[in-house]
Amino acid sequence: MARPASEHPTELELQILKILWDKSPLTVRDIRDALAEEGRDLAHTTVITTLGTMVNKRQLKRLDPEQGKAFRFAPRLEQEEVSRRMLGDLVDRVFDGSAEAVMLSLFDVSELSEDEVKHLRRLFNRKIREQQQ
Repeated sequence: MARPASEHPTELELQILKILWDKSPLTVRDIRDALAEEGRDLAHTTVITTLGTMVNKRQLKRLDPEQGKAFRFAPRLEQEEVSRRMLGDLVDRVFDGSAEAVMLSLFDVSELSEDEVKHLRRLFNRKIREQQQ
């Protein structure tokens, strides 16, 4: 039985989106090479199939070739939009919507430097000021 379609990118789709957010548009070969550099050496046909699926899911747009015969691909989705939706889903499903539980869990699993703690404190203080206005 097939897994139900997710509204979020799969692991491979997210890896491809990250490559394209960094540099786009790219051809299938460029994307395949970038995946291989990251330790994910896939068959050319696998990359083509995945890109086609991503176009159908409206995650990517396929651009006509400028010169030669290779199509190029570019993201339709913004990185911040995907991050926000995926994090929101995680917060809802795993932490029952509790931002506090997420933060406490992050502090438990992450080693923070003194500078990172100071930066987070400034962000928290800014958020508090915004909510008081």
